[in-house]
Amino acid sequence: MAPLPQYVYVEESVLSDPRTEGLLDRLPRARVIECERYGEIFNRRAQDFRLQKDRPAWIVARKTGRWVLEAPAGYGLGGQENYYFSHMLNCLYDCGYCFLQGMFRSAHYLWFVNYDECMDAIEERLAASDQEAVWFFSGYDCDSLAAEPMTRFAEEFLPFFRERPRAWLELRTKSVRIESLLEVEPVDNCVVAFSFTPEEVHRELEGGVPSVAKRVAAADRLLARGWRVGLRFDPLIWSPDFEARYERLFKAVWEGLGDAALHSVSLGSFRLPKSFYSRMSRMKPQDPLLAGPLVESDGLVGYRPELEAAMLERVGAMLLERVPEAIFFPCHTSQSPDLL
Repeated sequence: MAPLPQYVYVEESVLSDPRTEGLLDRLPRARVIECERYGEIFNRRAQDFRLQKDRPAWIVARKTGRWVLEAPAGYGLGGQENYYFSHMLNCLYDCGYCFLQGMFRSAHYLWFVNYDECMDAIEERLAASDQEAVWFFSGYDCDSLAAEPMTRFAEEFLPFFRERPRAWLELRTKSVRIESLLEVEPVDNCVVAFSFTPEEVHRELEGGVPSVAKRVAAADRLLARGWRVGLRFDPLIWSPDFEARYERLFKAVWEGLGDAALHSVSLGSFRLPKSFYSRMSRMKPQDPLLAGPLVESDGLVGYRPELEAAMLERVGAMLLERVPEAIFFPCHTSQSPDLL
């Protein structure tokens, strides 16, 4: 868990919200600063993302505008309708490849407490669809479970989805904060999706993220309780020995999970919108990842097409030795729209 914040900025309109009060009760030593709108802090110019990341504050706010957005092309698990929503912006972890540091000026954790309005928006999307399954992805602009002790996000949303079996929820995470899931019966239309990169990438680039072994153990506990679990190998990170790295990773994951039946396995490319890449490069000019064999194409920065294709093919083949093709979903985009 990240260090407890020294400051919590709270919009005046949500100061008396029960969720706000719950957070402040859990942070009794934090100084509370009222503000009219979160943009006064989060969108302010001349902020240093890297400096803020060392000791980020929390911002508690009410989200306005659209809660539920269409997922980018190629993002999903085969469903016809795919949406994403974010109860937070920014992540408790500090992954060197993460687009959030190029997307936002601020590293503060922005938490939206108006869950009821989010649920209403999901309900509207569901009512407007004639599909048997409509997918809603959490963990796009944050980690779905890392802040669970503070936000109670899963605790509140799981009962909502349990009552709506056509609405499928993905909780995407690198966290092992699974207590709120283990305390309840599994939700059949929820997939807990754990993200992994090779151990070497984890050590070099994934600040604060639990080890591969701890995440595998958390996934195994959920599988044993009857939860649907997915694996997300995203983004693919190149190195001269990437094949050996991924082979070791897969060996560790499958040895830890045994023969348990997985819901889905996906594989994603490393790509960034050009503007995000430019901002990240300015912040970390010596970063070997950002200075790697990358090229720009159609406003995105990623590995050369032939290199990306070779990585997807080789790593994909390794995965297909372990999982049936029916649950394997290669994804070719990591792009995120600007939500603010």
